[in-house]
Amino acid sequence: MSEFILEMRGITKQFPGVKALDNVNLKVREGEIHALCGENGAGKSTLMKVLSGVYPYGTYDGEILFKGDVCRFKDIKQSEQLGIVIIHQELALIPYLSIAENIFLGNERAKKGIINWNETIAQTKKLLQKVGLDESPHTPVGQLGVGKQQLVEIAKALAKEVKLLILDEPTAALNEDDSENLLNLLLELKKQGLSAIIISHKLNEIAKVADSITILRDGKTIETLDMKHDEVTEDRIIRGMVGRDLTNRYPTRTPKIGEIIFEVKNWTVYHPVYSERKVIDDVNLSIRRGEIVGIAGLMGAGRTELAMSIFGRSYGKKISGEIWKNGVKIDVSDVSKAIANGIAYVTEDRKGNGLILIEDIRKNITLSRLGKISNHFVVDENQEIVQSERFRDQFKIKTPSVFQKVEALSGGNQQKVVLSKWIFAEPDILILDEPTRGIDVGAKYEIYTIIQQLADEGKGILMISSELPEILGMCDRIYVMSEGRITGEVSREDATQEKLMRLMTKTAIQEGA
Repeated sequence: MSEFILEMRGITKQFPGVKALDNVNLKVREGEIHALCGENGAGKSTLMKVLSGVYPYGTYDGEILFKGDVCRFKDIKQSEQLGIVIIHQELALIPYLSIAENIFLGNERAKKGIINWNETIAQTKKLLQKVGLDESPHTPVGQLGVGKQQLVEIAKALAKEVKLLILDEPTAALNEDDSENLLNLLLELKKQGLSAIIISHKLNEIAKVADSITILRDGKTIETLDMKHDEVTEDRIIRGMVGRDLTNRYPTRTPKIGEIIFEVKNWTVYHPVYSERKVIDDVNLSIRRGEIVGIAGLMGAGRTELAMSIFGRSYGKKISGEIWKNGVKIDVSDVSKAIANGIAYVTEDRKGNGLILIEDIRKNITLSRLGKISNHFVVDENQEIVQSERFRDQFKIKTPSVFQKVEALSGGNQQKVVLSKWIFAEPDILILDEPTRGIDVGAKYEIYTIIQQLADEGKGILMISSELPEILGMCDRIYVMSEGRITGEVSREDATQEKLMRLMTKTAIQEGA
């Protein structure tokens, strides 16, 4: 029997105007964790969709061997029957169903057509414990944040008799502690004989868990490295991914910080469902002109809830407090008023809340401010094309045309479309919630450059990130949140990962802190 559980030979996949995969080869050994690295649009997710049957046999060229047998999957169900389970970068859960219902959907614990709910709930509890998610099996998935939903997806995969687990950016939405737990879980599963393919842009995580690394660039296999025997460094991986050395992870910048342009005063928000639960507790913060202000915190600290409640009260109930801009109190009681007052919000969940996936790039980019390209309430289609092409070129969105539907783009290119949409609205205050989630190191640098350019233009930036190096590398000043409260404010000069982590685990501001 072959030492390889999986062999993909000469895989070529084309879309209209784009060759996504060009003669790609991949070999995964039995019982190893194999990392797949590459820039946005390199073909990583496409290759895994070919493997799992999302793109069925006949829509690509090449050959797939699993445990020595040639496979010609017609759909994802056939690949799952053999034990190949994929967790996509964009999660596929039903928000109105419970955690238990989502985990066993299509894989029900039933006898004679009747679901055994006692067994379903009992197994769900075990799986949730295994992935480190402290939630009731009855909780609707829609009430969970993106990070917790990722853990539900992993539990769903483990509920199947998986032999080869494919994880596409599994920790992109997780904080450091949850990421660490997940990576340890992967290593534990590996000890039990599970093989895994992990797609990740977090090179430190790859170094921790991977036995081998295959690097893709522009749809081609660049090289496969053995972590034990080859000299594998982050610089070597980055050079393979981007085709050049990347000396600085963050662009150098001399900030030009002006007067206070945005203030949040005594902001308190209650949970939209459990109305007695206070999610945001008396938050005060300010942003100066040309300043990049970070918000750090662990999952559940309330960072996203704060951002969404500021942006047109799109989260929460019984909201109290005031929003001031340029010294004047403003009305942000709904999203249209927030936009009219120059506030934009780039969501952490681009698929669910940031884009209309069935529409093209052109319509998504201009949607935030149609009045800018309209005459007497009629959209000027030529202007729509001109503006969207300008952003395509400026942000290097990989697409043959602005008429391409957004659902066909890679995750990183989708994120660039979301950024384009809000920058097109010409905001004064830009709230960025995990702006580089699921984006490779080369594209991250491009996004960082754009953020710094916006700050240099005099805009105020509020940036939420679960990656502390990103917060430290990009922000002029940092607020730290824990349990819905601000537990500290740190200048760029004084900020360290250790200091931020201490504040992230506090429950309230201590006297004199």
